[in-house]
Amino acid sequence: MACLSSSQLQKFQEDGFLVLEGFLSADECVVMQQRIGELVANMDVPLHSRTIFSTQDEQLKVLDNRDYFWNSGDKIRFFFEKGVFDEKGNFLVPPEKSINKIGHALHAHDPVFRSVTHSPKVQALAKSLGLQMPVVVQSMYIFKQPHLGGEVTPHQDATFLYTEPLGRLLGIWIALEDATLENGCLWFIPGSHTSGVSRRLIRAPAGSIPVTSFLGSEPAWDNSLFVPTPVQRGALILIHGEVVHKSEQNLSDRSRHAYTFHLMEALGTVWSPENWLQPTAELPFPPLYT
Repeated sequence: MACLSSSQLQKFQEDGFLVLEGFLSADECVVMQQRIGELVANMDVPLHSRTIFSTQDEQLKVLDNRDYFWNSGDKIRFFFEKGVFDEKGNFLVPPEKSINKIGHALHAHDPVFRSVTHSPKVQALAKSLGLQMPVVVQSMYIFKQPHLGGEVTPHQDATFLYTEPLGRLLGIWIALEDATLENGCLWFIPGSHTSGVSRRLIRAPAGSIPVTSFLGSEPAWDNSLFVPTPVQRGALILIHGEVVHKSEQNLSDRSRHAYTFHLMEALGTVWSPENWLQPTAELPFPPLYT
């Protein structure tokens, strides 16, 4: 079982992130990659729904009219890298090489990813962190394609998934391939989870234009504060909801696949009704513990 030691727990509390190498075996990683290969081979994304994903502010504005993204919280949908479509929405590169990520409900709708998300190892890890009523709020498979995998700018996950009180959001990031300096490993500012959230993404009421806006602004983070976190295939990284992190563009010949999902401690926590992602009657946030 993946229980944290007292020293590991202390390091997570101090840094806001923690690496657990060897959380999954190579065989477990292969099963997940093979399942994603099947989903990609059978994907059917209409031309009008072929949406580019980026964390850049300007891209979020472009997405304001793209219901395909904003209504994906309870579905399995496909999002693409910049420069992979022509002006008519046709692929310029092989479709399997064009995908940025798949989200945001693999944990709910796919048996392979549901099994990993709710595995005894993940449940034991959550219990060792003291989570009493964790629920799964979203999940993503991230491809970080060779030469195409875009930069993810410095951010805090709680900007997009806000809770009251703060400190109730936890990211679980699992490397399904080696994550290196060359192919876009994660970088963190240790201890940056202790200063609150610098900005929030607010979703406007239905029918409003624009669909979203930011409350607050992202500071100009000092690049010298970021620490690279390369990991081997099968490693898990715990990510506090308020720790500042990023990843660089993948300029290498190797992809950097990862499966990531977010947990919220539901006991005594309010999920902001202004978050872009909301539970639905068809898919309430499922409890982690089964």
